[in-house]
Amino acid sequence: MQAGNIAAQILKEKNMLEGLVGVFHLIVAIWAIINIVSSGASTLSKVLWTLFVLLFPLIGLIVWFFAGPKSSSRTA
Repeated sequence: MQAGNIAAQILKEKNMLEGLVGVFHLIVAIWAIINIVSSGASTLSKVLWTLFVLLFPLIGLIVWFFAGPKSSSRTA
């Protein structure tokens, strides 16, 4: 029974880690979409970038970070 308890604990920790990664991804995606919408890009560009970030979660965020429209409002 000991091995079963250890396996159950490992599975529980794995599920918790996956949940934290999911929440982190959601926060980053929302931040990216807010930056896309507040950028000076055209409406079509904003829609396309938002769809790209939503449809291709990891790749979309990476590509957006390096090549996407930047926010037009700069904070000092």
